[in-house]
Amino acid sequence: MANLADYNIEEQYHAIVKKTERLSPDGTEEVREMILEVIEKEFQPEVDQSFGVLVAASGDFGNSYHHRLYSVADIPSNKKGKTRITLLVKRCSYVDDFSGELYEGVASNYLCDRKPGDEITITGPFDLPFKVPEDKNSNLILIGMGTGIAPFRAFIKHIYNDVKDWKGKIRLFYGARSGLELLYLNDKDGDLTNYYDQDTFKAFNALSPRPAWSDPIALDAAIEERAVEILEMLSQSNTYIYVAGYKKIKDNLDKAFTNIMGSKEKWGTRKAELIAGKKWAEVIY
Repeated sequence: MANLADYNIEEQYHAIVKKTERLSPDGTEEVREMILEVIEKEFQPEVDQSFGVLVAASGDFGNSYHHRLYSVADIPSNKKGKTRITLLVKRCSYVDDFSGELYEGVASNYLCDRKPGDEITITGPFDLPFKVPEDKNSNLILIGMGTGIAPFRAFIKHIYNDVKDWKGKIRLFYGARSGLELLYLNDKDGDLTNYYDQDTFKAFNALSPRPAWSDPIALDAAIEERAVEILEMLSQSNTYIYVAGYKKIKDNLDKAFTNIMGSKEKWGTRKAELIAGKKWAEVIY
C-alpha cells in the first residue's frame, strides 16, 4: 500500500461544496455526505478512484498541508460541464498515547465544518485497488466498515447501472454499530437497497451487540454465518475479495476465513493465491 507522502499534491484543483448532509443520527458519531463541484474541467475521476483533500495546517516547523484521501462515493456526474463528486467523511478525534490529550482530526473536522458555497482544494484523482473484473461471471465479496461503504456504493451502482448483465455473485458485508448507522442501507438513505431485486446481489449487515459500549462489530460472525456459500465462492478461480475499513478488521477477517476454510494453512494458501492473482485488494485506514 502506498504512503500518503507518495501521492503527488503538486497538481491541485478547486471544488465548491454544493451540498453537505449529516447521514448519521444525532447521538451517534457524525458522518456526513458531501457533494463537491470541481471548477476545473480537467478533473475527471472514475468510480474506482479516490481524491485528496488539502488542508492548510500550522505546526512546529511552519505552515504545511495536511493531505487525506477519500473514495469516490457515487458515480461522478456532470452538470453544465463541471464534474460533481460525492464523499463520505466521519468527524474524527484521537487521544495522544503519551500526553493523553484529545486532538481533533484535521481533515475530517475541516470537511464536516464546511458549508455550501465554501471552496476546498483537492488533488488526484488516484486509483483505488478495487477494479471491476472484465469477466461478468466473476464473484465479488465486498467487506466494508463504517465509511468503508463509500467505494463499494459507487462500485455496485456502476456494475448494475453501467456495466449491466452481471452474472457472478456479489455479496456485500457491511458493519456498523447500529441499524441507524447502516449508511445507504437504511430507511432514510437506502439507495443500495434498490439492488435487492437483482438475482446476483445480496447484502448482509453486522451490528455491534451493544452499540452504546462501542463493542467490536461482528463482521467475522456475519461472514461465518454464510460459510457454505463463501466456501463455494472461494473454491472458484474467478472470485475477488475487496476490503475497506479499520485496521482492526483484518485479524477478525483472517480468523473468519480460517474457520471457513478449515485451517490456517488452507486460508493462508488461498489468500496468497488471491493476492498473486490480483483478486484480493484492501484499503485500510
